[in-house]
Amino acid sequence: MDIRKLQKIVVDALEDIKAKNIEVINTAKLTSLFDRIVVASGDSNRQTRALARNVQDKVKEAGGHIVSVEGEETGEWVLVDLGDIVVHIMQPAIRDYYNLEELWTTTPKRVRLTADAAHSAE
Repeated sequence: MDIRKLQKIVVDALEDIKAKNIEVINTAKLTSLFDRIVVASGDSNRQTRALARNVQDKVKEAGGHIVSVEGEETGEWVLVDLGDIVVHIMQPAIRDYYNLEELWTTTPKRVRLTADAAHSAE
């Protein structure tokens, strides 16, 4: 599946369940393991699990493949590995602590691709 199509499916699935602060980070030049990281926040264990489930369902409906899912037991941080895209759905305190956006970006925060910009890039 085309990376832009997969990215749109992921972002739309997160927006459907009201994820907050969705960020898409292009990692194609940083690692050969995956091309994008999507980071989003959910307010509770229940919401993070629902967000992860919706991403999985929408990707499968579109004919995509789920490589693995981690963290559904606790729901504090759920990782959905889609191969080319790795989705991190975290509660705000966990997200602030690990600060994945800072770890994976080489550009200042104001230049990062947000979910809105990801939609308009199509």
